Amino acid sequence: MRLFRSFIKDISGATAVEYGLIIAVIGITFAAGLSNYYGAMNNMFFGLSSTYINAR
Repeated sequence: MRLFRSFIKDISGATAVEYGLIIAVIGITFAAGLSNYYGAMNNMFFGLSSTYINAR
């Protein structure tokens, strides 16, 4: 029981959890940003290829 109480009161692992949450939020934001970026690049290259094909 004493070990359990000391485990509950120990906050040294809280920092690692907080850093993990921050990294997770940054990762999700980065993934969402890349998704928008890839969509924009795909549209740009599709437009360029359509222009090239129609110019022939």
